Amino acid sequence: MPVTPQALSDFRADLGAIRAYDDPRQLEARSKDYYWYSPILSRQLDGKCAQLLVMPESESEVMAVASAAARHGVPLTIRGGGTGNYGQCVPLDGGVVLDLTRLNMVHEIREGRVICDAGIRIAALEQAVAESGQMLTMFPSTKRQATLGGFIAGGSGGIGSLRHGVLRDDGNVSYIRLVTVEEPPRIIELHGSEIQKVQHAYGTNGIITRLDFALCPMRDWQHVIALFDGYADALRFALVAQDKGLDCYLLTVVERRMARFYKRLAEAFPSDQDGVFAMVAPDAMPGFESLVAQHGGQISQCKTLPQLEADNQPPAWECGWNHTTLQALKHEPGVWSYLQVAYPRPFDPDLVLRQMARYGDEVLMHHEMARMSGEVQIFAIPLVRWTSAARMYGIIAEFESLDGCIIYDPHVVTIEEGGMKDIDTEQIDFKRRADPYGLMNPGKTTGWTPDMARKRG
Repeated sequence: MPVTPQALSDFRADLGAIRAYDDPRQLEARSKDYYWYSPILSRQLDGKCAQLLVMPESESEVMAVASAAARHGVPLTIRGGGTGNYGQCVPLDGGVVLDLTRLNMVHEIREGRVICDAGIRIAALEQAVAESGQMLTMFPSTKRQATLGGFIAGGSGGIGSLRHGVLRDDGNVSYIRLVTVEEPPRIIELHGSEIQKVQHAYGTNGIITRLDFALCPMRDWQHVIALFDGYADALRFALVAQDKGLDCYLLTVVERRMARFYKRLAEAFPSDQDGVFAMVAPDAMPGFESLVAQHGGQISQCKTLPQLEADNQPPAWECGWNHTTLQALKHEPGVWSYLQVAYPRPFDPDLVLRQMARYGDEVLMHHEMARMSGEVQIFAIPLVRWTSAARMYGIIAEFESLDGCIIYDPHVVTIEEGGMKDIDTEQIDFKRRADPYGLMNPGKTTGWTPDMARKRG
């Protein structure tokens, strides 16, 4: 149930000078993320709204908010850039949206690591570390808006996962500092594998205020589009490129029926050929070009980032991962939704061809080359023509039972049902420590039940 007016008034009084807003337009805007990719989530989450927006500017202010929330029983939903796809920052029962984007300082940059506040925009962080000749090991396709803390709490991988694995893999994140929601709040610091207690936890078990992230040497990546006469040829090329260890930061395979969504790349990605979007190191380009030719393909475009910006064209990282869904929905709103798929190992391109034949124009394919735990792992984020929830789950069942794929369901709000991470005893025990009253993002984990909450007062 929403917080009572009296409890909310008492909570707000305890905030003192901390920024707090109750303007309906601001509340509506800050109570949403990109859940509208899913018509199923749209029906469930449309109209859900916070009762108050709070924007702390320091960790001490975060602690004051956490203390007031615990004192008055006010739920907190943490928000960064709001680019998540599963309603992670949508409050299900009112309460407070805690926007951390004013916590945006870089504290330390050294060889291979950066320590910064959780609310920093990833694009701003990139600019800061670039001065040291380094870059992030990975980032989401929405990095212009996304925050690093939001990426850690709601994401799993992205651009750079081809070289550096997924977020949970060792070394990508090795330190997280967080505030507990109790009275008085505490600071907990997690190191090494301990970070798994809060990584991809949707902000349900601690307010992340500071963290570190892995860096790698900066490269002047070439943004390349390669074209092939068949989708299987494009997939096989990308597999071989990965197996040969070509110095690439991104390899995204997109079928020709999606070309109509890439308006600014119409000449480089025509609708009669399948495409591979890549970020390639300059000294790897000769080998890349040779391998493209060996697979019957051709390079249609090769530009640096400044050249793309001058030509008003998108970078390669905005041509893959979930930006494919975003592009489709921009041009054909209401027509498409999507799935998130992990393919069985070893990857078989013929399986994809069978799926394409099975679904015809109902499913449009797009695959990502990546690694997980050091092994090659192929993911897909296919577009699915929207008809009904029943049909969507029928397709999910076929992908899993007929094809041996794993579906990370993007049409649910809880961690467990999405399939990205199970909540085990250790993680629930940590929530008991960090959020003993169960006030953080209620309803987003099935592993926590109301009877687990400590009694207040």
